[in-house]
Amino acid sequence: MKTLTVDLGERSYPIHIGEGLLQRPQLITGHVKGRQVMVVSNETIAPLYLDTVHQLFRGFELESVILPDGEQYKTLDTLNLVFDALLEKRFNRSCTLVALGGGVVGDITGFAAASYQRGVGFLQIPTTLLAQVDSSVGGKTGVNHALGKNMIGAFYQPGCVLIDTNTLDTLDDRQLAAGLAEVIKYGLIRDADFFDWLETHIDSLKSRNKNALGDAIELSCAIKAEIVAADERESGQRALLNLGHTFGHAIETGTGYGSWLHGEAVAAGMLMAADLSARHQWLSQTDVDRIEALLQRAGLPTRAPEEMNEARFMSLMAVDKKVINGNLRLVLLKAIGEAVISNDFDPGLLYETLTSAA
Repeated sequence: MKTLTVDLGERSYPIHIGEGLLQRPQLITGHVKGRQVMVVSNETIAPLYLDTVHQLFRGFELESVILPDGEQYKTLDTLNLVFDALLEKRFNRSCTLVALGGGVVGDITGFAAASYQRGVGFLQIPTTLLAQVDSSVGGKTGVNHALGKNMIGAFYQPGCVLIDTNTLDTLDDRQLAAGLAEVIKYGLIRDADFFDWLETHIDSLKSRNKNALGDAIELSCAIKAEIVAADERESGQRALLNLGHTFGHAIETGTGYGSWLHGEAVAAGMLMAADLSARHQWLSQTDVDRIEALLQRAGLPTRAPEEMNEARFMSLMAVDKKVINGNLRLVLLKAIGEAVISNDFDPGLLYETLTSAA
């Protein structure tokens, strides 16, 4: 087992990473507030792991709420299912919510924890690669709106993140590839050596080699923990974690939530960011080709869907959270391992990228 720490002073919390951690209650039960525990999961994950997680919290006043599975259900209506369960079971402000599932479950559970009685306990047990390396760490919570992804939410940190890599055994290949997109992102924004390592080990990751997956998860979480500790509320460098996301969120919104997985949309968006960077002569074409090749080897899309024309992209990107005072900010690349936040890009070159993306 490896343990990392997200250093946020009095609100610091551990990330435990390893095999078989769902059989180690001592790692997580000490972070429970009060005696009431509500486990939030979905229809796919609950049959696989809910009984095991109930054993983790044996002795507590334990309840569960099971949500529908899919990005299309990351809505205020689904959020209300959590509030309904908490109120029906008379959970008080000393209760703890436990997210058992992927990024959608984690985001909804965290937002519910941030909002219920103005803030209750929150723990993360992520079961997808994407959630393990990205969404479970850092405290971004929320739901989607028909006009924009993740536009309603709150920053709310968990008390602990428990990553049992054995849960990846039941993850389908498409979801595994979607998680690899976020892993690749960390190499692109912060660590060229990690990107090199991924080029060498991508086949091992796709074949679910536990040692390779454990290393990739640890390195990804370490990078994210460092960035979050330095900029919790995304006033500066944390925005680097959004490489490819402005383009990707437009794809998710424009095609209908759930049509493309988040990681798939981010993969296409990262290549668009690389293309725009190369058009500015900030990034070499050789590096663009390396990025495209790695994404393809990971089993990820590298082109936007045909229906996402330039006008559709611009309309949706205009309501992205990275728009400040009417100015669109994008995360671009100076080199593999060196990302920058920029609103100083050529609109004509952005148009070329958007028209050539599909």
